[in-house]
Amino acid sequence: MMTDLPLDQVHTLLAVVDEGTFDAAAQALQVTPSAVSQRVKALEQRTGRVLLLRTKPVRPTESGEVVVRFARQLARLEHDAHAELGMTGAGEPTRLSIAVNSDSLATWFLPALARVPGELRLCFELRREDQDHTAALLREGLVMAAVTSSPDPVTGCSVRALGRMPYLPVASPGFAERWLGARPDAPLGDALAEAPVVAFDRNDDLQDAFVRTLARGRRAGKQRHFVPTSEGFVDAVVAGMGWGMVPVVQAGPLLRAGRLVLLAPDRTVDVPLYWQQWKLDSPALSAVAEAVAAVAAEALGPGPSARRAGR
Repeated sequence: MMTDLPLDQVHTLLAVVDEGTFDAAAQALQVTPSAVSQRVKALEQRTGRVLLLRTKPVRPTESGEVVVRFARQLARLEHDAHAELGMTGAGEPTRLSIAVNSDSLATWFLPALARVPGELRLCFELRREDQDHTAALLREGLVMAAVTSSPDPVTGCSVRALGRMPYLPVASPGFAERWLGARPDAPLGDALAEAPVVAFDRNDDLQDAFVRTLARGRRAGKQRHFVPTSEGFVDAVVAGMGWGMVPVVQAGPLLRAGRLVLLAPDRTVDVPLYWQQWKLDSPALSAVAEAVAAVAAEALGPGPSARRAGR
């Protein structure tokens, strides 16, 4: 049982995962590297499982992820208990780790965090990751909550729908004239399958998904520019490097200003977003969840109805 695990060994394993190396964990815990190594080995012997991959940085195994998640939840509960008992150190803030996708981070997510009551004295540690992969950070115990595209809860987590983020296929006027205007009779799907395209990274399939809705079996062009920030992605499309799927909230002002043009007025790709968090009776987590849900209800489309997920 988890309660049978020595807490000093559990905390040490968490420190190694957070710090990345045994030496760095030893520094953080103010013990010797040998002590750190002995504690981790003792914990592995007690559980009968290898808990860490000795890489640089170290990574937890599947069994190690279970212990890391337990360690973080325990630390959260300890902090909340100390706060309720008035034992929290003066001015000591509460730190919450959250995984969020780039487009949400660039648009609606930070205003949500700004709504969390200031008296809670929270510090946020945000991990930016594609919403298809944020759930993995929850499973690994690296974050306490995440904006994800999956309605299936990670073990030990609750899930609630936030809404859907609609994306528009857009390009700069010059790009559209060069690549689409020269072939006015060509089907849009065929034209986009040959034109340069901007993608967030190699996991971003929004552009491919859109082309597939126009021409079955086809995908976006082979000439791809990878721009792994939400703001940089939009800038690349505006600069005419390629066409791309841009969130409505970012595309709207640029369309009105004439800096972008809509390639298919009657088509969008909608990405569903969900909030997953640990099942803990934590006032801090609850407050963040309520603020996120409230802002998402204002900023996102109602109800998840996406065909494909993206950034």
